[in-house]
Amino acid sequence: MDGLTRRALIAAGLAAPLPALSRDLVPRPLVFPRDHGTHNDTRTEWWYLTGHAKDVGGREFGFQITFFRSRVDGTEALPGRLAARQLLFAHAAITDVHSGRLLHDQRIARWNGEPPARTERAVFASTEDTHVAIRDWFLRREADGRYTTRAPGDELQIDLEVTPTQAWLLQGDQGFSRKGPEPSQASFYVSHPQLAVRGTLDLKGQRFEVQGTAWLDHEWSEALMHPDAVGWDWFGMNQEGGHSITAFQLRRADGSKLWAGGSFRAAGSAQSPTDIYRFRPGELDWVPQRHWTSPRTRARYPVEWMVRTPGDFYTVKAVIDPQELDARGSTGTVYWEGLSNLFDSNGKRVGRGYLEMTGYAKRLVL
Repeated sequence: MDGLTRRALIAAGLAAPLPALSRDLVPRPLVFPRDHGTHNDTRTEWWYLTGHAKDVGGREFGFQITFFRSRVDGTEALPGRLAARQLLFAHAAITDVHSGRLLHDQRIARWNGEPPARTERAVFASTEDTHVAIRDWFLRREADGRYTTRAPGDELQIDLEVTPTQAWLLQGDQGFSRKGPEPSQASFYVSHPQLAVRGTLDLKGQRFEVQGTAWLDHEWSEALMHPDAVGWDWFGMNQEGGHSITAFQLRRADGSKLWAGGSFRAAGSAQSPTDIYRFRPGELDWVPQRHWTSPRTRARYPVEWMVRTPGDFYTVKAVIDPQELDARGSTGTVYWEGLSNLFDSNGKRVGRGYLEMTGYAKRLVL
């Protein structure tokens, strides 16, 4: 969503009204690489990598790997290394366009919030830079700015190296991103579009050497969703020519827009984290065009949208319809997250990325 509440929300289920003692975020300058790392004092946080890749024969794939962190308020003050002050979750998925199927896996682990004695096969998130792990699943930012990630599962494995071609992007106001009408409904939100990808994707023992393009979001927050919000719709698209666009809306139970936002960065500003156009809530409209009903959950998802922005009327279309993730074994949620195409008002494909839709199977509750 604006990277939005999204991840954090999926990461723990989503925002019911928060306790009165929640610690509101206030704007501040972000400092890197420290702010690429974890922020254990906030309620929720996630690192979210999605992308599109092809093998040498042209077979197309989408991929997602996301790590979530959730603060456990009831144990936060407990002493000792055995106290589970944080929960870490991870979701991994591969969309095989050729076969029209999606494979996914998930992990969950308790963490005391302290640095481990050894990082190998540990459960932790670093405060110094991006490095989050649940044993043999990890996402790590290297000293030269590259990301490496690995997620071996029962039916899939993701093993990728991700290299920046542009500067990261600070969403909202210098990275402080509003998520609702109340000032407390906000997050810190950093995106890294137009990432170059190479590595391997394994599907049920079949290995593919791939190259492609990815998008990474990092977001952390204390209070994410307005009490009237039941879910959100979001996309992040790498556009042709090096442009990038993000758009999101938070929905009420009747489907109406409660809040909206996003950004556009032109290729000419690709080396500036702050030279972007920020969408205001009234500048975006999401209109469903086509729906798909999940045979497993009976949730009905809009898999094609017309999205009005200040720059154009875009159409967002799922590459394949069945890209629903059942994460009830970790975060307790069911959501749709999938490879999608972006078309301009002339019907020309101008980008590719990921569309995310939550709150359709049931209201998300954090």
